[in-house]
Amino acid sequence: MSATEDRRPSELEALCAENASLREQLAIVTEIGTQLSAERDLDRLLERILTGARRLTHADAGSLYLLESHDRGHLRFKLAQNDSVDVPFRETVIELTSDTIVGYVARTRQPLRFDDVYELPAEAAYRFSKGFDEWAGYRSKSMLVVPMIDHRERVIGCLQLINRKPNPSTRLRNPEHAEEAVAPFTPHCQAVLESLASQSAVAIDKAKLIKDLEDTFEGMVFASVVAIESRDPTTSGHSERVAQLSVSLAKAVSDAGAGKFKDLSFTAPQLKELRYASLLHDFGKVGVQERVLVKAKKLFPSDLEVVRARFACALKDVELKVWRRLVDQLKDPRADVADLLATAEVEIGRDRQLLRDMLDLVLEANEPRLLPEGCDQRLRAIAQHSYLDADDKPQPLLEEHEILDLSIPRGSLNAEQRIEIESHVSHTYRFLVRIPWTEELRDLPRIAGSHHEKLDGSGYPHGLSDLEIPAQAKIMSVCDIFDALTAWDRPYKKAVPLEIALRILDDEAKAGKIETELVELFRERKLYEPVLRKKP
Repeated sequence: MSATEDRRPSELEALCAENASLREQLAIVTEIGTQLSAERDLDRLLERILTGARRLTHADAGSLYLLESHDRGHLRFKLAQNDSVDVPFRETVIELTSDTIVGYVARTRQPLRFDDVYELPAEAAYRFSKGFDEWAGYRSKSMLVVPMIDHRERVIGCLQLINRKPNPSTRLRNPEHAEEAVAPFTPHCQAVLESLASQSAVAIDKAKLIKDLEDTFEGMVFASVVAIESRDPTTSGHSERVAQLSVSLAKAVSDAGAGKFKDLSFTAPQLKELRYASLLHDFGKVGVQERVLVKAKKLFPSDLEVVRARFACALKDVELKVWRRLVDQLKDPRADVADLLATAEVEIGRDRQLLRDMLDLVLEANEPRLLPEGCDQRLRAIAQHSYLDADDKPQPLLEEHEILDLSIPRGSLNAEQRIEIESHVSHTYRFLVRIPWTEELRDLPRIAGSHHEKLDGSGYPHGLSDLEIPAQAKIMSVCDIFDALTAWDRPYKKAVPLEIALRILDDEAKAGKIETELVELFRERKLYEPVLRKKP
């Protein structure tokens, strides 16, 4: 057998081994490509890119840098990995200059490959810093750095790989071991990494675009919350607290795994949907008259001033009548001036006190508390009193619409105003449904528009019953009621202590208005504690 024939089996084995290696690399490239296409979270995407690059090239360590979006004169050291040494990582920003290897690659768009980075050519424009190696007891030897260039031909960052290991499972124990175990990166490694870098650049661009859009949307949501609360500053923070409570309760439901909601588990996108729905649940208040929205008493301030002016006019009318009569009486020369003056003052004092008592009753009735029994009849009795205006025409102390408002049994809103306040839910739905939501947020308008519905059908705006109300809206309803009860003092109500608020939730659940199991979970897990700690 000839020498040539002797070499054929070993050559065949080498070809088979190379073919197997190429198949493995192709499988890895395909796997990484699939992962990059599917991943939307930027931080996880960067982890996948760097891990995949090291896996393809058997690199012991690696770093990933991104150009700052707002300042392309700086690079952000975004990520670092190292199989041999465990060191804490902290993001830093470095100036984009050509005297560093990664800066040179980013500026020139040309990859660099070194068998030993400690032995750079003397004429090289860049230098390698040994600071990390000396601090960590590491030895950086072979290195490969490639730019990441997106579909618009812009450099968006760089991949830097260090210390290729023929056996990827090898752990470099010390610098001496690295000298022996590290191999150079090959031209094939460079070609594979450049291909991955190009694909990664497009994926990063897409992920950053998605993140930018999400950040923009998040900003719009919070701007909307600011717009809502600027119309009624006394409710400041309500939407954010309801969102925090709702997400916490939804997570608790997912963890419970028992009872009515045992099969209900919320995904991360569903929790985001609930959070946004909670933040925007009161947005429809922008469609409610501001004076109704912030109405603290039964009469509007302007209406109360008119009532006060009537009482002042009534007092002047009484005084004028008395003084006119006194003038007529004093025309009689036999009149006792002192006696007549004393009588006039007593009469004016009596009428002044009567008017003051009637006004005090009006002011008492104007408070948004439970109306005392018989108060409405006494208000109608006050309305029977009249005075003469500037044209000598009789005017009642109270008009019919004022009597009706002052006779509101509880709270500050009459039936018409309550309907207007309740209409904010319909306004919220009409506003939100016009937004082209993504697939994962498609139920947001329905959730936000159902947070005032009750299990027994007594809620609004549609009178939905148990099975028609989304589970997320049921969760939000519990949290909305709790925060409205415990919010710090507002002009129209005092804050309710924790135990009373929880008791009211229990009463609502027993009455079939809200979910008993949600209230129990809310109480047992003490989900309210983080929110209450933030309140003054």
